[in-house]
Amino acid sequence: MEYNFDKLIERANTASVKYDLRKQIFGHPDVLPMWVADMDFETPEFIRQAVIDRAQHPIYGYTFRPESYYESIINWLQKRHNWKVEKDWILFSPGVVPALNFAVLALTNPGDEIIVQPPVYFPFFSAVQENNRQLIYNQLIREGDQYQINFEQLEKQAQTARMLILCNPHNPVGRSWTRQELTELGKICLKHNLLVISDEIHADLVLPGHKHQVFAEVFPELSANIITMHAASKTFNLAGLASSSVIISDSALREQYKSFISRLHIEMGNLFGMVATQTALEKGEQWLGQVLDYIFDNIVYVTDFLADQLPKVKLIKPEATYMIWLDFSAFQLPDDELKSFLINEAKLGLNSGIDFGPGGEGFMRINVACPRSLLQQGLERMRDAFTQLSHGNDV
Repeated sequence: MEYNFDKLIERANTASVKYDLRKQIFGHPDVLPMWVADMDFETPEFIRQAVIDRAQHPIYGYTFRPESYYESIINWLQKRHNWKVEKDWILFSPGVVPALNFAVLALTNPGDEIIVQPPVYFPFFSAVQENNRQLIYNQLIREGDQYQINFEQLEKQAQTARMLILCNPHNPVGRSWTRQELTELGKICLKHNLLVISDEIHADLVLPGHKHQVFAEVFPELSANIITMHAASKTFNLAGLASSSVIISDSALREQYKSFISRLHIEMGNLFGMVATQTALEKGEQWLGQVLDYIFDNIVYVTDFLADQLPKVKLIKPEATYMIWLDFSAFQLPDDELKSFLINEAKLGLNSGIDFGPGGEGFMRINVACPRSLLQQGLERMRDAFTQLSHGNDV
């Protein structure tokens, strides 16, 4: 079956964070929102139909996750990522961000040092600081158009830290970490007995030419210390159904985590999230292959457009995710002015780079999981605004 990713979907007045909160977030109701990480593609019909079929039953009572739910996760991870997972390892969370916070609270103590690798997904920061832990920056090193882990600094920081929160693949810089990089990381973590939260929510969105490496599979020697987080939400556009998996192979670590979430009584989950997740993982491979091809073509489109019409904006070409990290530093605008300019002059709603921590200065994050016509409109708005800024000079 051929899926149509050019189809425009009206999302206004659906309680959409991306569309219906534009005035609240950007100050204008008419910005083109290309920020928050959900897709402007319709959720696959086979998932919608499964949810509709279940919704037609007249009772939405208490439910449990059946064997088939766990089998869908186990089979997906084995087939897609060569990672053999057992049912008992899989725990539920209403999203990866809540799970980050649960793991920090359950497995570390107030005052513990927790390492993050900015520029990185900003809820990592609050998961540490708002839970009274110490935030340690192992800032990524930019080498040309790619980012690397600062292993030398990490080796020193790991001596006193309790935990590392790994973004794998990395958001926003788009790295799909290699086996070699993760092996080197694993050696440091093992040497210093670091716990690792591996946020792998973008695992299934690795682009052509690259392959996702599950940290726990690459470095099984550290498995007693790894908490892996996975979800179908980014992959199949299901974020509103608040369902994700926390996978812990070590029984002692798992019981410690389970004890905490049991006290919060959040393990029941969401009926429709369960149905959607299972259906996506059982039936979604063909759709995923096509959407990845479309996203990759969008990335090529952005690359060519910028090179031809806005060469001062430098693109960090992603290896994974549908987000692109854009470098606007050549314009020498302070970050608040850059954000204001894009909102008020280009009428574009992007993520400000400084929200992602050190290393985000001069950058913006753009979401390209949208129909090509919307992407073209956004880039043309950007080009026209900067052309006007430069009074018609070459930008």
